[in-house]
Amino acid sequence: MSASGGTKAIVAALAANLAIAVAKFVAFLFSGSSSMLAESVHSLADSGNQGLLLLGGKKAKREATPQHPFGYGRERYIYAFLVSIVLFSVGGMFAIYEGYEKIKHPHDVEAWYWPVGVLVFAIIAETFSFRTAIVESNQTRGNLSWKEFVRRAKAPELPVVLLEDLGALVGLILALVGVSLAIVTGDGVWDGIGTLCIGVLLIIIAIVLAAETKSLLLGEAAGTEDVDKIQAALVDGTTVTRVIHMRTLHLGPEELLVAAKIAVQHDNTAAEVAHAINAAEDRIRAAVPIARVIYLEPDIYSEAAAEAGTNPAVTPGDPSAH
Repeated sequence: MSASGGTKAIVAALAANLAIAVAKFVAFLFSGSSSMLAESVHSLADSGNQGLLLLGGKKAKREATPQHPFGYGRERYIYAFLVSIVLFSVGGMFAIYEGYEKIKHPHDVEAWYWPVGVLVFAIIAETFSFRTAIVESNQTRGNLSWKEFVRRAKAPELPVVLLEDLGALVGLILALVGVSLAIVTGDGVWDGIGTLCIGVLLIIIAIVLAAETKSLLLGEAAGTEDVDKIQAALVDGTTVTRVIHMRTLHLGPEELLVAAKIAVQHDNTAAEVAHAINAAEDRIRAAVPIARVIYLEPDIYSEAAAEAGTNPAVTPGDPSAH
């Protein structure tokens, strides 16, 4: 994912959510609808979340230091994880509390045209934001399904914005249904039920985001396609004869660490091995440009050790290779 694409989607979502939050809160003041209050808090939380994503992207660009020699690329994962916490607590739990209170103490929705008008406006604005996120995601999604894209994306911004916008659109529809039923039936309990459904939806999305960003924080390997490219680039057929084993790790969305033990000819000189390693590093960076940190260890491949499992060779696409 390009940084510019992620930033564009975040800015579009931020602008939409700020405008929607103000409109929803005004509608709540005039109508007393708990759905509108929950939705205004939801939009405000989303605005804060987009701010967190922008802050994480800025902090991730800092240069490496002796204390953090691999840089700060994972800052983006940390701030994306914070987004899931905010969405769970400020968005989901608050909506559930408001929904429970409204069901327990229902009252009629006043000035119904305020919440209905604001919800229609909010649906239009969120649709624009969601469309922007979809367009930017399609530039890097390739042939992946949306589910696979969210699960496999190494850059967290677009999946976070996509899920937030999807949750916002569904939440707005739930709020509109709840408010409409409360107006038609004259029973404010429906407004509370709509608010409760919004809270459950936000908590589900927050849990999904937390699970995906936790995996990134723990450290994910390169994708299968990149692993195959790196393994193919390592072997030159003359000095480097095979990959004995290899590990990859994302230091950030656009920075990959590669560590591999490679087999060389037993009669190669030190100068020949050093030249072969340098050439292999160049081939890896040409094949996978985000492979910026590379450590290669030369060794003599042993069939006996491989059979015993102490010196196993790997083949392209082998999941144990990374």
